[in-house]
Formats: sequence, structure tokens, C-alpha cells
Amino acid sequence: MSRALGAALLGVLITLAAAAFDSPSLYVPGIGLFLLGFGAWSWVGLAAYGAGIERVPGPHVVEEEESYPVRLTLPRGLVTPPGGELAEPLLGRSIPLRSSTPRRIRIDARFSRRGRRDLAPARLTIADPLGLARRDLYSAPGEVLVLPRVEPVPQAGAGATDGLASEAERMAAHAAELELDTLRPYRPGTPASRIHWPTVARRGEMMERRLIADVDLRPLVVLDPRRPPSEEALDMAARACASLVVHLARTGSGCSLLLPGDRRAAEVDSELRAWPPLHARLALVEPEDGAPAAARVERAGAVFWVAAGAAAPPAGIARAAAAVRYLVTPEPVAGTRVEFTVAGCAVQRMGRGAARRAA
Repeated sequence: MSRALGAALLGVLITLAAAAFDSPSLYVPGIGLFLLGFGAWSWVGLAAYGAGIERVPGPHVVEEEESYPVRLTLPRGLVTPPGGELAEPLLGRSIPLRSSTPRRIRIDARFSRRGRRDLAPARLTIADPLGLARRDLYSAPGEVLVLPRVEPVPQAGAGATDGLASEAERMAAHAAELELDTLRPYRPGTPASRIHWPTVARRGEMMERRLIADVDLRPLVVLDPRRPPSEEALDMAARACASLVVHLARTGSGCSLLLPGDRRAAEVDSELRAWPPLHARLALVEPEDGAPAAARVERAGAVFWVAAGAAAPPAGIARAAAAVRYLVTPEPVAGTRVEFTVAGCAVQRMGRGAARRAA
């Protein structure tokens, strides 16, 4: 408004100078500037009085590339605005403000990357054509959590993942006859063949053997966000992790997900009841979260190690009692065969010996 008031003040000064020096030729520009400045200030003020911009955002969470609806409502002032524009950051361009501009506008925005997004306020500018008077009105800011996109597992990979449960059961049953995993306190009803008698004789404490067959046979997906070569590589790893969890949970009796910072894997059933909060956590994973706690990956089922930047699984995965293990990376690892791809990441089967050599 300073320019309009400045023009009006200048007009008053010119008019006073015309009266002081008895110069009729100065009356016309003086009165004209006063009317122009005061008129612009009044028009913009009346148009802004009662006007505003109200933004109704969409849901609090949305997947990548999914439509995010936003509704804008533009209450009108006392008079029609002389001009201006509507600037909505989600739209990417400005809309000229005219008498024909609708009062309700719907925008379908899309987000290409996961994470928390702060939505800057939308701005409604009311201004006269000469730019002498201007009023800016803002909407409330917003926030949305963009979840990593869940992509379908290709048909080539569906056959491989669907057969993992039976393969894990066969290998675990065989290993249980030969391999001791750990000891745990005796539970009433445990067969005498499972009691670890050397511990009983040495310490006088009843302990039983915990065999690999007791370990969960459901597939386990592990996310390792360390050292990604780019932000896109970490996003690809998050998408692959989400896609594998949803596919494995729906096609079997559920699966597990181990995220950085967790000491135990979270269980996801076939109805995905526990999935929404885990999906939200995947949206916020950063490289600084560190390595997953894989020192005790006690699984006889398949293990999918999703690594954003590692060239091989760490030592913890090599010690896991897993029937089969897969390394999932944005770029294929040299010397491995890609079984299938999911969300742009290569899924490579790792043998026990190969994993130990890499560790």
C-alpha cells in the first residue's frame, strides 16, 4: 500500500504547490495523482476486506506418485478485485485473479519422493493494474507424509517367493536333527530328549535345547540404509522393501520386517494389520539410522537383505539359520545372478558360502 499512499501524498504536495505559486497547470497532475493513489488504495482495501484463501488438504499420508487432492476456497471481499494472482506451490504456476476466476479450485498434486513434506502456504495477491496497492493473503501451512510406493512383484519373482515357505520347512527340519542353535530354560512338557543334560550335571539347572526347527519359518525382510550412492538409491531400496513385505505377507501366512534401530523384527500378518505404521517408518528412514541389528537373525525361512549401498550382506546375515537368502540392491552385485527385479532393484540369491566369503 505504500506506493498508493505515496502517490496520493505526492498529489497533495503538487496541489499545494500549485496553490502557493498560483500555477493552475499543476492542479491537474496533483489532483490526478491523489485520485489515482487514493483510488487504488481504497479499491484494493475493499476487495481484500473479507477476502481470503482457505486450503483443505488431502489425507495425512499418501504414496509416491499417488494423487493428492487439495481444495482451495476463495471468499470474495466487498468489491471485485482489480487484479492479482493466486500462487499455490503445489500447482507450480500462478493463476491470474479475474472476475471469472472460480471460487473453488481442486488440485491433484503428486509427490515423486518419499518423506515428510511441508506444504508452504498458498498466497492470494490482490493488486491494482499499476502495482500501486497490493495485499497478500495466505492460507495455513500443511504437512503430508509421502510413503514409499508399493510395486507388484514380477511374475518371474512370484514363483520364487511363493515356493520359499516349503523350501524353508524342508531345510529347517533337516537342520534341526543336526544343529543346536542355543539353550533356554526348561519348559514343563518338553520331551526328555530335548533336555541338555551336560548343563544339568554341571550347574544343576534344567535347560533345554532350542533347535533351528523352532525358529520362525516366515520370510524376513531387512532394510540396510547405509552408504547409498544417491538419494534415489535409498528410495528404490525403500520401495523394494515395502513391495516385498506386502507381497510375502499376502501370498503366505505373513512375514517379518527388521528396520534400523529395532532389536526384534516386526510381524506382518496376511491381512496387513500391522503394516501401516511400518510403512510410515519406511518413509522416514535415512542413512544415518545405521545398520539393522542383524547379529541374531534367527530365521529358518528366507531372508531378503535390502541394501541401499552395500555390495554384499554383512557378517550377521551369514550366520543366520536361513534356508535361502537374497541380497536386494539398486545395482546388481558383480558375480551374482539376478533372479528377478522389484521396484527397480535386483534380487540376487546368495549361497551360505558366498555370504560368508563376503562377510
